[in-house]
Amino acid sequence: MSSSIPLTGLAPVIDRHTRILILGSFPGEASLKAQQYYAHPRNALWPILSALTGEDLAGLPYAERLPRLLAHRIGLWDVLGACERKGSLDSAIRKPAANDFERLHRLCPELETVGFNGQTAGKFAPQFAAAGYRTVVLPSTSPAHAAMAFDDKVTSWRRLL
Repeated sequence: MSSSIPLTGLAPVIDRHTRILILGSFPGEASLKAQQYYAHPRNALWPILSALTGEDLAGLPYAERLPRLLAHRIGLWDVLGACERKGSLDSAIRKPAANDFERLHRLCPELETVGFNGQTAGKFAPQFAAAGYRTVVLPSTSPAHAAMAFDDKVTSWRRLL
């Protein structure tokens, strides 16, 4: 198939006590198929979050990861709620539609920091900074972004905390 396919993203993983929100761009094919954030086995997000929290989140079944992540007051979502895309690369995204972030103040009243997983998501940082959040644009955890070593990514991601 040569054309882009209309896609819908995943629901946010947040609660009233979320202090840090990590925003990706849009779920890749593996994540959409599994209906799980960062489901690609080579994506470094879960190992990085394990290093940051001191808890082996990557070793837990997905259904157990989410409540543990929320217990650390960290949430997950994406900047885009829908788009058209063939494959998983951000560069292939067409017709992007942003998620409704106006509701964050109500849903996450303790939210302080918004981290952006990669440069595509990071394009939304000024909008969040203008809304009063601390913003941190982070190196992508995608296996497509292999130029940076894992330990260097962890060091950079520590800026979230």
